[in-house]
Parts: sequence; structure tokens; C-alpha cells
Amino acid sequence: MGRAGNRPAGDTAPIRAFNGCMHPGKCLRPGRGRPLAVSGLAALLLATTALASGAVGPGAASGAAPSPSQPSPPPSLSEPPPSPSEPPPKPPSDQPPPLLTRADVDRAVARLDGVVQDMMKETGVPGVAVGVVHEDRVLYLKGFGRRHVGEPAAVDPGTVFQLASLSKPISSTVVAGAVAGEGTDGADAEGEGTDGAGTEDAGGDGGEAGWDEPVARHLPGFALKDPWVSGHATVTDLMSHRSGLPDHAGDLLEDLGYDQAYILSRLRDEPLAPFRATYAYTNFGFTAGAEAVARAKGVSWQKLSEDTLFRPAGMDSTSTTFADYEKAANRAVAHVPGPDGSWQAKYVRDADAQAPAGGTSSTAEDMMRWLRLQLAGGKLDGRQIIDTESLRHTRLPEIVSQPPTSPAGRTGFYGLGWNVNYDDQGRLRLSHSGAFELGANTNVTMLPGEQLGIVVLTNGKPVGLADAVAEDFFDIARYGKPARDWLPLFAALYAQLDEAGVSPTDYADPPESAKAARPGGAYTGTYDSAYYGRATVTTGPDGLVLELGPEPKRFPLRHYDGDTFSFETTGENAVGPTGVTFTFDQGDTARKLRVEYLDETGLGTFTRR
Repeated sequence: MGRAGNRPAGDTAPIRAFNGCMHPGKCLRPGRGRPLAVSGLAALLLATTALASGAVGPGAASGAAPSPSQPSPPPSLSEPPPSPSEPPPKPPSDQPPPLLTRADVDRAVARLDGVVQDMMKETGVPGVAVGVVHEDRVLYLKGFGRRHVGEPAAVDPGTVFQLASLSKPISSTVVAGAVAGEGTDGADAEGEGTDGAGTEDAGGDGGEAGWDEPVARHLPGFALKDPWVSGHATVTDLMSHRSGLPDHAGDLLEDLGYDQAYILSRLRDEPLAPFRATYAYTNFGFTAGAEAVARAKGVSWQKLSEDTLFRPAGMDSTSTTFADYEKAANRAVAHVPGPDGSWQAKYVRDADAQAPAGGTSSTAEDMMRWLRLQLAGGKLDGRQIIDTESLRHTRLPEIVSQPPTSPAGRTGFYGLGWNVNYDDQGRLRLSHSGAFELGANTNVTMLPGEQLGIVVLTNGKPVGLADAVAEDFFDIARYGKPARDWLPLFAALYAQLDEAGVSPTDYADPPESAKAARPGGAYTGTYDSAYYGRATVTTGPDGLVLELGPEPKRFPLRHYDGDTFSFETTGENAVGPTGVTFTFDQGDTARKLRVEYLDETGLGTFTRR
């Protein structure tokens, strides 16, 4: 994530603008900014660094490195036209010529060991795997550290990591193949009834699997709040985050334990921003688009991924199901830092409900095969696996994700599973990061014109290492040294995101004039929400308990003031203590309860049955 870029110290506008949000200050919302809308990461980096000066690398901060060469002046208008006997001039390339030589890349590769080891020492991140592809050759592939703290097993290139949102460009590769005709039509050969996320499989629905196909045509029950938008929202709209759904819509339902089918069915309750005019990062919007393509092909998302990409590309250790990740003997488990700073394998992150958006697991070895395929226009080892034009379509800008924050800044775009950015000479840069607060951070960055890309996988909560390694690599290739110290910059932004969504109320410190609570019977009972389902308040040994979710999660309530209580949030989107306020009509029992962190879009109120 790009912090302050080349802005003056103390200017936090780039940090406020993180998330790819078009409305700074409004996207880092309770329970929604917390899962880290990492799609905005590269856009912000480019907007806040000096790519305006022409750098191809992602980290060319003004004054921190030599200025790149200026573009050649246009030919003089006085030059005579070629004679009829001369061959016509060649049309210009759609990309400027490469800036980096093999020696430049080799220099950056030679520094990677030290860069990774230094950052691991500084952050304590337990395990890392890194791979680099240049001109269809794997120049670097190595593992560092441990798969599980306290255990001897080391990370190697075959270690399976959870990719988090790095799943998105992989999924868009799958869809690119499916819409071009690759993959499997018809029911699953294995006779599976459901995929890992709980979406039922069926024979193909007779429609086309296309980027511009309405999602509702293939995904039964899919609807958004506006009926017209419901009928017109396409796979492209959902996978480029321009449907109008709010930032991270549906993620809190996942935290409560709801499955994919339920979450997608409730997107209709979310308020909508202007259709195709507003960017807001939505895991379950993206998931709906991808699942619609799988449904059109008549298979589960996992089978579509296997048949279209994983098996043809030889990505034998890659899967979209949590069960496959868990049964991998050589896997890196998730870690978070404890109160004393030591890293702990404390949480398990099952992302099956949003499998296309965040549920893929893979190895550095497999990711090198995917990166080679990407840089070669869909080819791998002489075989055309994904149609070139369909793959190119994923790289087109579909929506502005990050407007420039200064006259010298650059606009960031989102394509189909990619952050899409250009330097001032039109050189394309594609990237995506992945982040699980419960213990994973990943990054892929590639420069197609340079035929160069890097993948960084880690098994630790986001502290900036994955992103900083990638930035350092491109800086060293371009300038011979990092343009700035990226790690503390990323660490500061991730730390700020940790604070996003935290309640302004300190529930651990009730006011001196706090009113007493009513008798417990005034609050106990069952309450309903069309969006969040049932909420039950019961009395436990230590007081009131709030139950939420399909297999209800129990949250002990702590009294704060009058009819307001609090509980400690849990899960990927945890924001610390949040409030629960009961409201009464004329009677002695509460009529409604409102859960503070569930109410960001006005859906957090439950009414007594």
C-alpha cells in the first residue's frame, strides 16, 4: 500500500484515500475497511509516487532516484515523406520498448535474498516464498522461514499458502478461458452436488458464459436493490467492482458463518451507489460474477478452475477449496502477532464462501507457471491455454479506482481482477495484493512490456512485507537501489487500517453518570433482521449473551450505560468492542436492538419477533 508517497511529511491524504476509494474517509468503514480492500493498493502507490516522471517501476519517488530518460522528440514535420518505392513505416507498438535489460533484472534478483531476510528479521513474519519470471524464465524461486512457528518444517517453493485476494487475478484468468470456450460444459464429471462454498451445481443453463452476460441470467436468486440494475449488471460489472454495491458488502455475513448462497441472496438488501460510475471493492460482488460463469458452464467453481486453468497449466497444488488447503501436508498456516509481539498460529481462515475472490491456495512453484502464462499471453510450454484476446480483456481499465490526489498524480484503474496502471509513456503495470487479517499477505506485480513479474507469499498478518519486497525489487531493477524505505511506509498504512472501523466509544470506560440496566428479562428474546437473520438474547451465568449467525456465535454482553451494552467482535473483520443498544416502545420489553458495527449501511437493527 502506498503511504504518503512524495507528499510532505504529515500529509495523510494518501492514507485516507487507500482502499481504491473514490470518497476518501468513507471507505475505511466499520467491518469493511478491516478486511483490507487491497485492490486500491497499487493504484494508491502509483498516485502517490513519481510515476508521473516516467518511471516504469512502482517506487520511483521524486528526488529519491535518478530521473528516467526523457522520451524521444517526435520527428520533424519538415522531413520528407518516404518515396513510393520505400516500404511503409511500421505502426507504433502498443507498448513502448522495454527499459530494463537482463543485467538490470539480474541485479534485482541477486539482492532478493538479503531484502527478504532483512524484512523478515524486522517484522518477524514466519514464512515467505518468492518467485520471479523474466522473458518466460523462472529466475528466482525460494522459500524462507517456517510453515508454523515453533515447528521445524521449512517453507519451500512447494509450500501451499492461502492467497487471499491474490485469488482475484487467478479467477479472472479462469473466466477469461471460460468465456473463450475453454473449460468443461455440462454437469461435474465427479457428480459433485455442491462446491466448497455451498453453491449447487447443475447442467449448463443454455446461456453464454460471457463478460457482458447479465449475472441474473445465470445465477438463480441474484438481485440487487434496484430492479433495473439487477437485470443489467454483468459479469464485468461485478468483477470490476462497479455494480454500485457498498465497499465489502456481505463480508460481515461471512464472519457470522453464513454460506455463499445466503450471502449472495442478501446482496439485494444493500443500498446501491450509481451503477457503473462508482468503484467499491466487494468480495461477494466479484464472487457473484465468477459463479455466474461457472453456472453457465454447468459446473462448480472449483471444477471450472481445474478444467480451465489449473490442470492445463500444471498447477497441481492449486485449489479453490479450503478442504484442499487443509489437507496439504506441506502448507503454511496463518499467523498473527501476539500482545508481546511474538507470532502465533492462532486463527483459521476458511474463505470458501468467497472462493473466487479470496479462497484460492497455491504454491510459489504453481504461481510461476501462472505468471509465465500471463506474461506470454496465455501460452505455457508451447500450448495456448487461455485465449490471448480474452486474457488481454482482463487488463483493460473498467473503472477509476483511485483518482489522482495531486496535479502530478496518476489515475489508478481496476480491470477484471487486476489493478491497472500506466506510466507517462503508456507502460502497463498490473498488480494485486491479498490480505487476511487472520494471517496471510500476498502480492503479485508484473510489467507485461518488460516480460517481468514477481510473486510474494507470506503466512503472516499484513505488516507490509509482501508489498515492500515487490516494490524494492522493481526499484532495484530500475535504479539500482530502493527509491525509498517501503517497509515502514506499508507498515504504517496497515497499522492505520487496523484502527479503521473502531468505535469512537470507549466501552471499557463507562461514564461516571452511567444509568443502571433494566432487569435481564427486558432484553432477552428473539429478534429478526432480513439481512443478518436471527439475533437471540439469553441470560448466561455472567449476564446477557447475544447470539448471531446460522450456528449461532455467542457474544457475552457487557453493560455500558442504560440500555447500551458492548461485546468483543471476532473474525476477519473484527473491530474490537462494539455497541448493542436496545430501544423500547411503551412496554417493559425491548422492541429493537441495534448492533453498531453491523449497521454501517443501515442494516444492523433487529426487531423483536
